[in-house]
Amino acid sequence: MKRVVITGLGALTPIGNSVDELWQSAINGKSGVSRITKFDPTLFKTTFAAELKDFTPEKYLVRNEIKRSDRFTQYALYSATEAINNSGLELESLSPFDIGVIWASGQGGMQTFENEVISFAQEGNHPRFNPFFVPKMLVNMASGMIAMKFGLMGINYTAVSACASSNSAIMDAFNYIRLNKAKVMITGGSEAPITEASIGGFNAMKALSTRNSDPQQASRPFDVNRDGFVMGEGAGALVLEEYEHAKKRGAKIYAEVVGAAMTDDAYHISTTHPEGIGAIKAMELAMEEANLNPDEVNYLNAHATSTSVGDLSEMKAVEKAFNNNFNNLKISATKSMTGHLIGAAGAIEAILSIKAIENNIVPPTINTEEIDSKINKTMPIVIKDAVESPVKVAMSNTFGFGGHNATVIFKGI
Repeated sequence: MKRVVITGLGALTPIGNSVDELWQSAINGKSGVSRITKFDPTLFKTTFAAELKDFTPEKYLVRNEIKRSDRFTQYALYSATEAINNSGLELESLSPFDIGVIWASGQGGMQTFENEVISFAQEGNHPRFNPFFVPKMLVNMASGMIAMKFGLMGINYTAVSACASSNSAIMDAFNYIRLNKAKVMITGGSEAPITEASIGGFNAMKALSTRNSDPQQASRPFDVNRDGFVMGEGAGALVLEEYEHAKKRGAKIYAEVVGAAMTDDAYHISTTHPEGIGAIKAMELAMEEANLNPDEVNYLNAHATSTSVGDLSEMKAVEKAFNNNFNNLKISATKSMTGHLIGAAGAIEAILSIKAIENNIVPPTINTEEIDSKINKTMPIVIKDAVESPVKVAMSNTFGFGGHNATVIFKGI
């Protein structure tokens, strides 16, 4: 098996339009949540979300890229460009068949689909559709357009496992390189879910917070008064590379991917198993693959979306997977700042986990004032402020509708 390292990072988030901005905002506890501006949310139960700030596609993408792509693809192109530039790869010196793209998205072109259906209805059901309707809507189009932009002709597809999608993509990219089927993989995820249909649909499920009077405090993982998650948008990209290939070209190596695993709860379409049975196994399998004991993991970026059942079931799972051994562990939930980016969540949280390793700083969980009494009091949850702490190994959890559990582990090198 080949070793796999991370040599490039890119991010477009509600708290920063680059990796450096994201990291500085995260360690300073900045919230990206505000009233929705993409449509008038007045009649919705939830009127706020974590939107991107000051992102103008025209500044970064060519006209045809914008014309032919949904917002989620535009976000993907932006973050992938930063990651590739950050990696220092000279693409023209490599075989295009050695470089692949495995991207992630949970919803794909939701805005495109919504716009076209509304237009169809308003025009008296006359079938006039935009010729780019289908390509813009397709969930695989982000991976395809990243390949077209950079001439990457290797493995290419999209991983979809709802909110676990990015970790699924990272795990697949990791495995293709390990099996010597690629030298370099561009991976990550993007999501553009702040639309009327998406917000309305999640409202109907009672999944979103309705703390409209105080939106910046709405995402409060582990807190006794949490009432749902906050929708977020954006993208995160990582360049994964075979270790010897990266070493030979003198690349900066951020961390190594050492373990990854997926399971399924087989329990409910939208709720995690209350005892976290699938999550336990995913964490155990990832640590087994990484040849790590629980006391060797220093940081856990928890899935922790700020829902009543989800946060509790994950912490129960962590108790069992770590055998109540938290001596060297710190836990935080960065969704408290970024909101929940659905299929892109894992990519952003992977980047924050890798930056924690690079800087030996654990970002905080903001807004959490009183930890739910049902959560074990010994759980080392970092709240309010970032803490300096040695981080050699970081674990990132993501869980998705359909029962999907995906865990990835990174290690300093």
